[in-house]
Amino acid sequence: MRLTILGGGGFRVPLVYGALLGDTGRPRVEEVVLYDLSEERLSAMGHVCAQLAAGRDDPPRVRATTDLDDALRDADFVFSAIRVGGLEGRTADERVALGLGLLGQETVGPGGIAFGLRTIPVALRVAERVAAVAPRAWVINFTNPAGMITEAMQRVLGDRVVGICDSPLGLVRRAARSLGVDPGRAAPDYVGLNHLGWLRGLVHDGRDVLSDLLADDTALKGVEEARLFGPDWVRSLGALPNEYLYYYYFTREAVAAVGGAPQTRGEALVRQQTEFYAAVARDPGHALDAWRRARRERDASYMAETRETARAGERDAVDLAAGGYEGIALALMTTIARGGTATMILNVRNGTAVPGLPPEAVVEVPCAVDPGGVRPLATRPLPGQFLGLVQQVKAVEQLVIEAAVTGSAAVAVRAFASHPLVDSVSVARSLLDGYRARIPELAAVLHPAG
Repeated sequence: MRLTILGGGGFRVPLVYGALLGDTGRPRVEEVVLYDLSEERLSAMGHVCAQLAAGRDDPPRVRATTDLDDALRDADFVFSAIRVGGLEGRTADERVALGLGLLGQETVGPGGIAFGLRTIPVALRVAERVAAVAPRAWVINFTNPAGMITEAMQRVLGDRVVGICDSPLGLVRRAARSLGVDPGRAAPDYVGLNHLGWLRGLVHDGRDVLSDLLADDTALKGVEEARLFGPDWVRSLGALPNEYLYYYYFTREAVAAVGGAPQTRGEALVRQQTEFYAAVARDPGHALDAWRRARRERDASYMAETRETARAGERDAVDLAAGGYEGIALALMTTIARGGTATMILNVRNGTAVPGLPPEAVVEVPCAVDPGGVRPLATRPLPGQFLGLVQQVKAVEQLVIEAAVTGSAAVAVRAFASHPLVDSVSVARSLLDGYRARIPELAAVLHPAG
């Protein structure tokens, strides 16, 4: 099989390639094509992958290209992990919002809207090229905001685009581990949108054991999300929220923590990745060592400000070692390619799975996966306190898609103003003005006249 990775010079590529090196099933990926706009980044990842494969028998071949059609042609699977505007765009996503007293985060709130506005047109062009030169390929979307981008790409490719995220799987693993339960034998009742969902149940041996976890102070301390939100709050919800819901439930604390930090997450990653790529250019023979050092720093600092504010402690070493996106992507790909069945939490077209949301809405729910495709499993209706938030954020996502497709600045303002983390239409207009001024890729999407 041939796997194409869009954003092939990106930092997560070695995680995917490392997972492929450990895969011994058949059919297997025999060639990995890395596509990126930057030859320097492609060269760096080529060195890291070569060093990962050193001493291995028959590792997948790695080829790099800056030609999109060349990268896509004859692909069986496409992993899309692009970042339109680069990390500089991410820092603008953060800083423009913080400058107006709002949350500065790349996928939640104003930053997520700005990221989506400039990414959707590029994602749609990618989808059109997939349809033209690799119409039988499956696209597994890593690109954030994952649910929004997946929904946009499905306009071209339908259900052959599936979005993935490692946050729900990490939550399920932590909950099961705290109960002494094998995560592989536990069926999660998880429902929501990307970066906005709840674990409402965990069935093991025919019994929902989540209530046992919520009642046990000691067990809850083993779950990062329970430490982040506090045991009293998760008990009042009767569910474990995805970590990103911290930005909704503790908005003031989150804005203070992110705004009060010496640098934003995006600024930290700009520094870290600039150092990494420069180090590889100076000494390509030690590219893998440089990547591993940078990865440890990156993983340990994930959501560090909010964890510190909530006194949630450091990330568990077992979580850092467990892996995330790469394992989900490999499991999805191999189940489709080889047969068998699996249940996975994925971003897919809703249909009727989540009552109260439109059929075309992409939701994040457990899905049945087999060679025939991916099908969402029906979920219990969400209570009003959850459903209202999900409906509001989904409406914002669909407004962002409309604005990006039509180029309408007026619709973009509606998207900003409709988000629950934006408190004024006037502020929504200021957000759009600020993003247009700082991010050329976003300004190019919208009509100059507004």
